[in-house]
Amino acid sequence: MSAASIALEPAAGRASSGLWSEIRRNPTIFLGCAILLVLAACAILAPWIAADPLKHAPVNRLKAPSAEFWFGTDQFGRDIYSRIVYGARVSLIVGLSVAAISSVLGLTIGLLCGFYRWFDGIVMRIMDGIMAIPSILLAIALITLVHPSLTVVIIAIIIPEVPRIVRLVRSVVLSIREQPYIDGAVAGGTKAPRLLVRHVLPNAVAPLIVQATYVCASAIITEAGLSFLGAGVPPEIPSWGNIIAQGRVFFQLTPWVILIPGVFLALTVLAVNMLGDGLRDRLDPRLARRM
Repeated sequence: MSAASIALEPAAGRASSGLWSEIRRNPTIFLGCAILLVLAACAILAPWIAADPLKHAPVNRLKAPSAEFWFGTDQFGRDIYSRIVYGARVSLIVGLSVAAISSVLGLTIGLLCGFYRWFDGIVMRIMDGIMAIPSILLAIALITLVHPSLTVVIIAIIIPEVPRIVRLVRSVVLSIREQPYIDGAVAGGTKAPRLLVRHVLPNAVAPLIVQATYVCASAIITEAGLSFLGAGVPPEIPSWGNIIAQGRVFFQLTPWVILIPGVFLALTVLAVNMLGDGLRDRLDPRLARRM
């Protein structure tokens, strides 16, 4: 083993230890991460910890929660616990995919808009036009044009989210480009691409990470709303919105069919928002100094 690798191992250990201690010191981040990790583990292990969510058993229809059916059954005799576990996959895939893709697109477009004035004048008018349309209506319109699927739902939710991230990144870039060290780098002959990557991008990452968590939470809610309205993922794919939509007719007779997936939906969004609030407190220098 070389001396360089020996020197790197303690540094990596200190970095991971520092990150873990920071998470433990911040209860908001710790609780949000704990909830999300449990949900992610359940989604990954769904084939081993849950039964077939599509299996019909009319003899077991509308059973109350019991030792056999932890969360009861729906009008087709399907196990609600299994459907909720598999539905977590849909919610987490949609939330993480929308947050990641919209962040990359918004970051790229926002950097270019904030640094190149001619590009800003054209693109921002397009972004303003997209933001003028309510996101849920825009998503429904896009989904109705093609055959609904999980991929189409993700794309339909990404399109209204990108302009919000573009405006955030653009505002950060506009404030950074007026700083004296940017003028000094330009005077020193630094090219625009290197200037963006080396000086502007690092300052835009922190607010982007915080915004990405809120985009993730918004995407989870939007997907559930679309599925509830029948414009989301196909009915054969278990999702929390589908479960609530199919059980609303029997709400007075079997309220757990709606309440239990609703609790999981609210808990997931709450965990993501708590993670975002904790990251905001940690990454914002003014709040960090105050704390």
